[in-house]
Amino acid sequence: MSRPIGIDLFAGAGGLSLGFEQAGFDIAAAIEIDPIHCATHEYNFPKTKTICASVVDLSGNDIRIQSGIGNREIDVVFGGAPCQGFSMIGKRALDDNRNQLVFHYVRLVHELKPKYCVFENVKGLTLGKHSQFLTELIDALGDAGYNVLMPYKVLNASAFGVPQSRERLFLMAARKDQVLPEYPVAAKDCVTVGDAIADLPDVNQHRALENSDSVKLQWKTDSKYARCLRGMIKDSSDYSYRRAFDVNELTCSSITEHTETSKARFLATTPGQTEKISRFLRLSLEGVCNTLRAGTDSARGAHTSPRPIHPVYPRVLTVREAARLHSYPDWFRMHVTKWHGFRQIGNSVPPLLGRAVASAVIQALGIQPTIPNGTIKLGDPALLAMNMGQAASYFSVLRTVIAQRNRKPSETSKTADLFEK
Repeated sequence: MSRPIGIDLFAGAGGLSLGFEQAGFDIAAAIEIDPIHCATHEYNFPKTKTICASVVDLSGNDIRIQSGIGNREIDVVFGGAPCQGFSMIGKRALDDNRNQLVFHYVRLVHELKPKYCVFENVKGLTLGKHSQFLTELIDALGDAGYNVLMPYKVLNASAFGVPQSRERLFLMAARKDQVLPEYPVAAKDCVTVGDAIADLPDVNQHRALENSDSVKLQWKTDSKYARCLRGMIKDSSDYSYRRAFDVNELTCSSITEHTETSKARFLATTPGQTEKISRFLRLSLEGVCNTLRAGTDSARGAHTSPRPIHPVYPRVLTVREAARLHSYPDWFRMHVTKWHGFRQIGNSVPPLLGRAVASAVIQALGIQPTIPNGTIKLGDPALLAMNMGQAASYFSVLRTVIAQRNRKPSETSKTADLFEK
């Protein structure tokens, strides 16, 4: 029996794609406008058709043709459309040009006619006048033939096995001939920062990571959470495809250099407290991580978001440590640069949170998920090292599809320590 299929409309690097795959879905297509994210998604999901395009330019039929699913019925469409414009008095939010992506989300749901759809976004949409936006979205989905499960929910990833406090809005809807799902119930166990990253080696002891994001090592892992992510034991609720990878290769772990002054300040900061000059939180092994954020894209200055300080070592987190705190398995790799890697994590839904929501859809479908047979090979590692021009060329799109920062002639690339500010 074939697995149910899903379409990810704003895929990024693939947090929701992975969560839905882990719940038992095959991700037939992933649509993403950023070529860098598309390259990372293609590396991690070689069975998925990664479509590098804006939803504005695609029809439901385009997606069916490019993904190869033809007229097959789609079980779920999901995604988190960026929402930037909110209604003024007397103006509809969905008429705001800045919200056209949400309009096209509804349009594609209408055209693809999946049994279920899931909309994910920031908690702020539920607050004050912004809630009008959700009212209009719910009405639009109703006009498209869908019943929305009310009340919508703000879910915190930390309640679903993720060692990070991260609140996200989820809105679930069923086609009017389908039974409504139920929002997922919080897990019983709390996972800590220590559970997630205590086993990972100190990257500063491995100078090869100054010029690379990976190195072959032997290390011991004890916690169940970390052993699952490392692929040492099987998570019984994970129905994703097994990936072929080396459990003794530490990836996404390039070193960030700090001055001795910074290191001293980091060490002097009590775990669980904020370092006074950088304003970075030093994590506690017994606590959960604060919300990992993405930083800005090239059009808005290409700034790296503040990264938490490691609970033991005098440095900020590596991309792999952040990925562990986001519930990404160790086989899942981000772009080799720290800037893109952290941006991909900070912009994504933690897979375990996505899995909880997707499992509710699987249950409403009345399907008992199955574990696929065999192991699939990950994509070409060169995909993870592409710059914007290379990635755009690979996907046959213009490199200007993502707005680039306009630099002054005298301005040079800032490669100095970003964490001294």
